[in-house]
Amino acid sequence: MADFVNGFWGIYITVLVVLSIAGCGLLLWSQSTVKIEVPRDGKVVETTGHSFDGLEELNNPMPRWWMWLFYITIVFGIAYLALYPGLGTYAGKLGWKSTGQYEEELKAADAEVGPMFAKYQQTDLKALAADPQARAIGERLFLTYCSQCHGSDARGNKGYPNLTDSDWLHGGDPDAIRTTILKGRQGQMPPMGAAVGSEKDIENVAHYVLSLSGSTSDPIKASLGKEKFAACAACHGADGKGNPAVGAPNLADKTWLYGGSANTIMETVRNGRKNMMPAFEDFLGEAKVHLVAAYVWSLSNRPVVAAANTDAIPAADQ
Repeated sequence: MADFVNGFWGIYITVLVVLSIAGCGLLLWSQSTVKIEVPRDGKVVETTGHSFDGLEELNNPMPRWWMWLFYITIVFGIAYLALYPGLGTYAGKLGWKSTGQYEEELKAADAEVGPMFAKYQQTDLKALAADPQARAIGERLFLTYCSQCHGSDARGNKGYPNLTDSDWLHGGDPDAIRTTILKGRQGQMPPMGAAVGSEKDIENVAHYVLSLSGSTSDPIKASLGKEKFAACAACHGADGKGNPAVGAPNLADKTWLYGGSANTIMETVRNGRKNMMPAFEDFLGEAKVHLVAAYVWSLSNRPVVAAANTDAIPAADQ
């Protein structure tokens, strides 16, 4: 990509734009000087030779108003390129930049809604999750920035966690969720094929993992795989219940990020997995992340949120 940001390409684009405008002007001028003799005494005007359904195309000159309109567009293009960027690295007389406009719009938006976000940021995250207005704002932010991976219903997809259940890789308390959104996460399951042993050993380990959650498995292969599972216990624990400190998933439930078939588990053991949750601290800011975290926490704690909303209603109104 470095080849596309050096000085040559700025010159190349400038020359191309200038030649294009000059070519349009030259073509227009050449057509403006063409003289067509007006037929007289009953003579037939010259045709282009094109005809269709009995209709012939006459070789009449273009209307003058159309020609002048074309000239005006060329003048407008030259004026635009003088004022705004468009000629390679030339910034234009006005010095306009799309990033500059974007930053100005952000400042205007922050000045308008900043106090509201600042107020919410000072509110406890659980209390915020019980606030219908705050939760609605968090939902809109989630749909804008998070639904592309986790889905509009937050139930995830293959490789993207379901945020509506109580299964969490790094913990599901409010602070953990907020930290995940702010700082992002780097999840990596290293290839364990060599550590486990042969392909048969990998298959046995996969059946042992299935047996931990009570899923359908071959009991003989599972018993053989239990000893080999020791290579995985450092992260997932001897009981396979995982370790939120390192993001190691619980293998003793039936929640699977990539699928719970024997073949999928074998693929994971053999090749490993690598996931990345991007950090939103710089992009959204702490105040907006606080609202998103409150909404995400509410998805897996609906009874708690519902109870909080019920308690907030005066007894006379219940």
